[in-house]
Amino acid sequence: MSLGEATTAPSPWAVHRPGTRDVVLMGIAVAGVSFSGPLTALVTTSVLAIAFWRNAAGAALLVPVLLGRERATLAGLRPRHLGTSVLAGLFLAAHFAAWLPSLSMTTVAASTALVTTTPVWTALAARVSGVRLPGPVWWGLALAVVGAALIAGVDVAVSLEALAGDGLALLGALCAGGYMLAGARARTRLATSAYSVVCYSTCAAALAVAALVAGVPLAGFSARDWWLIAAITVCAQLLGHTLLNLVLSDVGPTVVGLAILLEVPGALLVALVLLGQTPPLLALPGMVAVVAGVALVVRAGRPATPAEPVT
Repeated sequence: MSLGEATTAPSPWAVHRPGTRDVVLMGIAVAGVSFSGPLTALVTTSVLAIAFWRNAAGAALLVPVLLGRERATLAGLRPRHLGTSVLAGLFLAAHFAAWLPSLSMTTVAASTALVTTTPVWTALAARVSGVRLPGPVWWGLALAVVGAALIAGVDVAVSLEALAGDGLALLGALCAGGYMLAGARARTRLATSAYSVVCYSTCAAALAVAALVAGVPLAGFSARDWWLIAAITVCAQLLGHTLLNLVLSDVGPTVVGLAILLEVPGALLVALVLLGQTPPLLALPGMVAVVAGVALVVRAGRPATPAEPVT
């Protein structure tokens, strides 16, 4: 049962302590998303095109799973049940559309630090909705976000463009929070494959429109870029986002958001190996702070009661 809800049904936005299975799946997911940034840095095409293809391909690759192993979960499903999944997809597209441009408007460090505030917004939304979160959750959130900021090596650029970029990065964090909150609602009814197919397809369609408006090509890439996009799809989309969607209904959006924070030190290590990039001076204490913050939040939760039997 979720924290602070002794007599009512558990809220999908509550904080739950992950079981062993959830921890393993989140560990694999974090490893997957940790490759996203370094691999994206190697692609020469537009990041908007990358975001489109990873979502479109991710949805297409999950269709056989939905129509095969999880076909039975479609029984009794109606179009009205897909509303929150569509909303999650729109939030995800808005996250990409807001955050990616911010990287070229403000410093990468400031953008990264601001976009990693996502779990703070999911926790606040949960609290406003009536979910009681104990003190250690808030302390853990603060510690993890500060740790991410230390790793990013935040510096301040004072200009109107930098200020606008900071605003877009913060908007990206809010939209990512909306994506997780809507996804948690959707997963109380839908299997992972059904939710992910609808969400990723909606996101890809919205990004295609954005690319059309911005005049960004979605094809004509080199073979090397196509292979890198395929790797990003497998690592970040299928192993990353989809496995996180799998545990979303068990642990809640705040824990998932915090798990994604582990991408920051993870990407640092991947970049060190793949790109030879030297980590910033405060990377080590930042990593310790992120891990400690995540552990604090996880320990503050209670064992989760699965929202539904399908996966």
